[in-house]
Amino acid sequence: MIIILLITLTLTNTTNILASSSFNTNNRNIIRAAVLLYSFDDLFMLQIKQNLEAIERENKDKIRFTFYDGKNNIALQNETIDSLSQSNTDLIIANLADISEPFVENVILSVKPKNIPLILLSVDPKAVYKAPKYYDKVVFTLENANEAAAVQAKILIDLWNTNKKTLDKNNDNILQYVLLRGEADNPVAINRTKYVISALNNAGIKTQELALVNANWLKELARSSVDNLLLKYDGSIEAIISNNDAMAIGAIEALQKYGYNKGNKTKSIAVVGIDALPEAKELVDKGFMTGTVVQDPKTVAELLYRVGMNLANNLKPTENTDYKIVNGQIIIPFKYQEYTSNTNAL
Repeated sequence: MIIILLITLTLTNTTNILASSSFNTNNRNIIRAAVLLYSFDDLFMLQIKQNLEAIERENKDKIRFTFYDGKNNIALQNETIDSLSQSNTDLIIANLADISEPFVENVILSVKPKNIPLILLSVDPKAVYKAPKYYDKVVFTLENANEAAAVQAKILIDLWNTNKKTLDKNNDNILQYVLLRGEADNPVAINRTKYVISALNNAGIKTQELALVNANWLKELARSSVDNLLLKYDGSIEAIISNNDAMAIGAIEALQKYGYNKGNKTKSIAVVGIDALPEAKELVDKGFMTGTVVQDPKTVAELLYRVGMNLANNLKPTENTDYKIVNGQIIIPFKYQEYTSNTNAL
């Protein structure tokens, strides 16, 4: 009896050890991905976060995301990256607070000793050119900003062509505008700004820039800026062109403070954004905002997941995908569409 009992206990312990070993092995197969966002206050970045969380729920046996709020603080992100480079992280996805070449290089050199795959969003093109020379596990992603800007411009072009009085309030055949830009050195902000104006001019619309404001993608900064500009250019602003919806929403809030854009067409300033955030679409539907450009955050999340899984499994970044690499960057395949009160795009 004693011998049988000892054999039974030995078999049970062996089974438990094997089960525990199997469990740990499965855990090791789950990719531990750190996602650094420059700020949770960026509404589009927040939507990307939510879509990545949805992907995790559908792929619990494959990936686990941990999110870090950079609070638009370079020092804080630096500390986070240094900490992650010493951890057991399998993949880092980063939307950096500082996208300049020196900072990007520092980030890459921080993770290189641990051989951690790295995906970076929208950084200085000079960094994109140099980085592969000293680290082969870094991947860069970028949107096709000129296409987004062209669709944004089309919203104003169509309005100019169908109801010019709505825009050209002083009848001088020139569109006087304020432009709300993201960071001054951000390639997406630079290209959106450049191409939206060139698209308007190429359509035969003369333009006059009253002000260009670096509102850093943020609603609050855009609101205070437009508040001041309304006082400075009393009655002269005919359109507000925003690099993203968050700043456009801030502009609407400032306009409504002074009685603009509340439904009275005689007291309205055209406002266009990019992102098709739910709040922006609601403002468009109510007639308070002229339009926005649809770019689905789910598209970004899916790209980050698929490319990240490839990198973590030592595959080529675009393996088994249709993603295209242009000038060293994977282009995010947005299906840009305009969203206006006359559009049923979504």
